[in-house]
Amino acid sequence: MAVAGSAPAYSIAASTALLVAAVGLAGPASLLFCGIAMYGIVFAFNYLGRTESNSGATYAWVRRGLHPALGYIAGWSLLMCSSIFLVAATLPAGSSFLGLFSDKLSNSTGWVTLFGTVFFLLMVAAVAFGVTITATVQVVMSTIEVALLLLFASLAIFHGAKVHEFSWHWFAPSAFDSRATFFAGALIAAFYYWGWDVTANLNEETKGSRKTPGQGALIGMIITFLLFEVFTVGSNMVLTSKEIDGNSANILGILGQKVWPGTGGKLLVVAVLLSTVATLETQLIQLTRTLFSMGRDGTLPNKFGTVNSKYKTPMFAVIVVTFVGLGLFIGSQFIGSIGKIMGDAIASIAVQISIYYALAGYAVVVLFRKLIFKSVKNFILMGLWPLIGAIFMTIMFFQVIPTLDTVTRYVGFGTIAAGL
Repeated sequence: MAVAGSAPAYSIAASTALLVAAVGLAGPASLLFCGIAMYGIVFAFNYLGRTESNSGATYAWVRRGLHPALGYIAGWSLLMCSSIFLVAATLPAGSSFLGLFSDKLSNSTGWVTLFGTVFFLLMVAAVAFGVTITATVQVVMSTIEVALLLLFASLAIFHGAKVHEFSWHWFAPSAFDSRATFFAGALIAAFYYWGWDVTANLNEETKGSRKTPGQGALIGMIITFLLFEVFTVGSNMVLTSKEIDGNSANILGILGQKVWPGTGGKLLVVAVLLSTVATLETQLIQLTRTLFSMGRDGTLPNKFGTVNSKYKTPMFAVIVVTFVGLGLFIGSQFIGSIGKIMGDAIASIAVQISIYYALAGYAVVVLFRKLIFKSVKNFILMGLWPLIGAIFMTIMFFQVIPTLDTVTRYVGFGTIAAGL
């Protein structure tokens, strides 16, 4: 579920063009340094999950560890970024599917939105009918996705016709032109990784609820980190900046055709489609479970905290999310091209991510303050590393504010203001 939440194929397809535009060939470095900070947040979730099994996860832990108001903002931030993500996921789903038949249709905003909406409604049905069905679907889709990614990563790296030769400089701090460039890349990299924490939102429905979700997140992050790095290096070596910029919604489709022309290349588009549908489903889980927890506590209307007697899922929350998602799809049509919609959505989501991940990092330090100095392991994994991750997210949040465009500021900060 953690791998499905981070959605390797989807993240690469949706974000590579933005990452290259922001940092050029320094994409591997952005993923490396943000990944180190992100792993501190993963450790925070691992230990926070041992204190309380609550489907609200960050919302509940920050609420108890720091302050109820901060807990609400953490939960609200997750709700907002997951809602915005419904648009950011449906577009690549529609584009990838249409790309199997027509490159022209895959770049048509109307057709892409239509087919993306179909996939969205299918995933709503899967989430509504129970987590057992959801988990089974995820295992199948994610296994096929990872296998295809490993195959094409190998083909890209060992491809004969290279645009750039491999360089270790791509991983170095000196690969960035400035501090602004570093944090611009980090913001996009944060979006790459986001989603692994869906395991925490499933803790009330998981055997070994105090440990299993945290362990799943730890293992899932290792897998996705390696896949992201390998594919970013492969993209640097095989694709030109013009090819990346001109196919912002279908990067892996272009890469697949380049390393394995013809029908074989379309297999990678299938991986993107599976990944997109999988992560759309995990985000629906995060949305509905957080709404359920907040409704149960009374910090949102109590109706959200009810469970369907037959399917044992928060059906009211699912229905509300469905209508919100459909409304957002319609609204996104007025922003502009697919590339513009994706860019604004990803930047807005990353702003929200940095808030609730940072709060989780601070919460674990406060909650475990009496245990941090009991051992070296506790000091590093409960204290130092989560604190570094939280500080990194906080600094990134303030550093990127001047670089955001008008739409992103209105969406990113407007939704935070609504929560306040």
